[in-house]
Amino acid sequence: MSIETTAWVSGGGLSPLMTILIAVFAALLIGAVGRGLYVWVRNNRSPRETAEARVVTKRMKVSGHGGHAGARTVSGMNGAGFSTYTRYFVTFELENGKRLELGMKDPEYGMLAEGDRGRLSYQGTRYLGFERA
Repeated sequence: MSIETTAWVSGGGLSPLMTILIAVFAALLIGAVGRGLYVWVRNNRSPRETAEARVVTKRMKVSGHGGHAGARTVSGMNGAGFSTYTRYFVTFELENGKRLELGMKDPEYGMLAEGDRGRLSYQGTRYLGFERA
């Protein structure tokens, strides 16, 4: 048994570096959960609004992770798999000139085209729907 293992087994505790890494990871996790909860509460407190709008632009954000199983797994040339996650965003311009970028699910994203006009329903930063005029 090495000296480090002996110290851990005999109750010596974690090394200072390991303690710092765990603390940083915990802080990042708590921060991410806190931010998500804050946005969720803020959206729930916002009024539901409907306004005439035009689709200005669409974009996707693709995130990937090597070697992990995920929603979509693709095999590379070396046979190692990687997973990707895609988020969809559409920027709308309201009648008053204000622009909103709202995240949405794939089916709604695919049904919208740049230049479409209609009635946008939203709550804070939450997309609720779009009806073409």
